[in-house]
Amino acid sequence: MDEKMYDRTSDDMGNIVGMEHVNFLVPNQQMATDFYAGGLGFTRDPYMMVDTDNMWINVGQQQFHLPTRGTQVLRGHVGLVVPDLEGVKQRLTTLRESGKLQDTSFTCSADNGYVSATCPWGNQFRIYQAGTYGNMSLGIPYVEFDVEPGTAAGIGQFYMQVMKAPYTLTQDINGGVARVRVGRDQELVFRETSAPLPDYDGHHIAVYVANFSGPHKFLCERGLITQESDQHQYRFEDIVHPETGKVLFKIEHEVRSLFHPMYGREMVNRNPSQNLRAYSRGGDVLVVA
Repeated sequence: MDEKMYDRTSDDMGNIVGMEHVNFLVPNQQMATDFYAGGLGFTRDPYMMVDTDNMWINVGQQQFHLPTRGTQVLRGHVGLVVPDLEGVKQRLTTLRESGKLQDTSFTCSADNGYVSATCPWGNQFRIYQAGTYGNMSLGIPYVEFDVEPGTAAGIGQFYMQVMKAPYTLTQDINGGVARVRVGRDQELVFRETSAPLPDYDGHHIAVYVANFSGPHKFLCERGLITQESDQHQYRFEDIVHPETGKVLFKIEHEVRSLFHPMYGREMVNRNPSQNLRAYSRGGDVLVVA
């Protein structure tokens, strides 16, 4: 009997099983609502952070956390997947024409295969149609960071040796590109650039890991832990070369174990196409993969 051959490595996950949220400070919650909920069509979490000091924006099984106390801008961009890219184009165009975000950094445009959008404070997003990144129908498939020349390989080695997350290293016209697998249909991308990079301002990402103590041991021995949050969470921000200890990039990681009470929490997602003129009974909730 003929046996079908499979690429078993394509299903290798690594130790990081999911990237759960990206955190930016914002100075104005109303403008943030206009952009993330009104323009992009995402959902404010109805159960957590419901006052004006913070808000959580659900994007499938991921989130943006947006504390209202300043401005933070990611050095790079965030990738997004939506089930209706045309709807996003229309909402962002309507938002631009409304003038609500006039005199801010807000922009939007249709590019080759995706929609580009910049939030009122300069964070950049690329929005793709569902089907572009595996089975994800709504979510955050990747976060891409601009990094200094000559650092991508060492960053990849950090994730492989310390976080036990597999990576690939390729080259483009600007230099190395490290892609780190951080969950099913998710990755962190570190792309070298010769352009000057702004100083790190404290924005962060949150990841869940299966082996919680191993990375902690390495980081703790080298004085890299920045916060011992509780039994199920710690934080660090320096990505270092695992052999030399040289700091290659700064991005705070909120590292959570699979025993964290928020792990596997079901997110509420609305159907942004619902409106008064074309309301479909029973169609309020968006079921996502």
